[in-house]
Amino acid sequence: MDTTPFRAAPPSFGEATRTFARIGLLSFGGPAGQIALMHKILVDEKRWLDEPRFLHALNYCMLLPGPEAMQLATYAGWLMHGVKGGLVAGLLFVLPGALVITALSAIYLTVGHVTLVQGLLFGLKAAVLAVVLEALIKVSKRALKNGSMVILAIAAFVAIAFLKLPFPLIVLAAAAIGTLLHLTGFAGNAGAKAADEDDVAYVMPEWTKPSARRFITTLSIWLAIWFVPLVLMWQLLGPGHVFTAEATFFSKMAAVTFGGAYAVLAYVAQQAVEVHGWLKPDEMLTGLGLAETTPGPLILVLVFVGFLGGARLSSLAPLAGGIAGAAVTLWFTFVPCFLWIFVGAPYVETVRNVRWLASALSAVTAAVVGIIANLAVWFALHVLFGNVGETVVGAFSLPVLDFGSFDWLAAVIAIVAGVALIRFHANMIAVLAVSALAGMAWQLT
Repeated sequence: MDTTPFRAAPPSFGEATRTFARIGLLSFGGPAGQIALMHKILVDEKRWLDEPRFLHALNYCMLLPGPEAMQLATYAGWLMHGVKGGLVAGLLFVLPGALVITALSAIYLTVGHVTLVQGLLFGLKAAVLAVVLEALIKVSKRALKNGSMVILAIAAFVAIAFLKLPFPLIVLAAAAIGTLLHLTGFAGNAGAKAADEDDVAYVMPEWTKPSARRFITTLSIWLAIWFVPLVLMWQLLGPGHVFTAEATFFSKMAAVTFGGAYAVLAYVAQQAVEVHGWLKPDEMLTGLGLAETTPGPLILVLVFVGFLGGARLSSLAPLAGGIAGAAVTLWFTFVPCFLWIFVGAPYVETVRNVRWLASALSAVTAAVVGIIANLAVWFALHVLFGNVGETVVGAFSLPVLDFGSFDWLAAVIAIVAGVALIRFHANMIAVLAVSALAGMAWQLT
């Protein structure tokens, strides 16, 4: 008797490995494109998963902090071959892009001052403004379903942009408000059952069934994998060391990155630039542009941040420090993703039917719209103006712009890229490439 959740016999471990390697190498275009790619290969082409099971897995991954596409790949691999399948699928989704962005970070560190490279990065940063705006529009359409969600988005924007409240606090407050809206009956359809939910009873493999013993064992192992290296770094290097600071910071990010990479980048940029001094304001845009052009989850931009921090602030040689910083960032960003899947996936059916949790997530997603709007404004100010100051009026921190430092070329590139992406739905990689070439051409004139 078939004991798998698949339409056909489960693939061999070798075939699954080759398929997830292919997915990892082709996973361009952000989470929407990556999820579509996995659906095409796993559901339509291979027929290893059927539509309801794929969507059920996706719903669960959307509830989690971290990159949902990477976690969906991990979930699918786990369904097929347990923990080893999930590890292979998740790692193959992340490692190709991680290696590429580490190499690009090294190139940026060593030749980023070259005029031609500066021109390329100038055009790339300007185009990224359009990419962020497009993401804001897409998330807004999905998240802002009623007046309560619109108010939440505006409140989140004000909280992070002008009051400088911590990102984790905003996420927790939004979740609490969403739960309260559900309990008081103002949540609308936020807590309703997913439309794709059905009553099909699947006979699941043994490792997918909830077990208290397996839960405790898996939780203990992955918490140790996550926190033992962190504790050792605190003991051996001290809390002030750049690698310890990166490990601590990105561990916190791994626990609160609801809503995808765009939602957390404004907070990361603020902390990495203003608090830790790992990179300069415009370099966050550079990293985002590089991450947009590599396979894997967009959150790999954090590897660029970690690389520059390690290169500039560790006692190692710049290249060695950068590679070590990238490795630390990669470990503490993605180890928690495996924990969420391996510990929580057996309970996916229960989690999927908790309506107050769906309402809380809906509120968090609405707050994410405001946070992404802040990201767009923050990026725009630092790309379009050479000098950006700040003034404090009561509890509010307001930007002060030097209009004489306005960069009209950056504005033109951003507008053209925005029209291409939003109006004509042009290929994002092509738009970024053309924008980078325009920046290079300008530098050569």
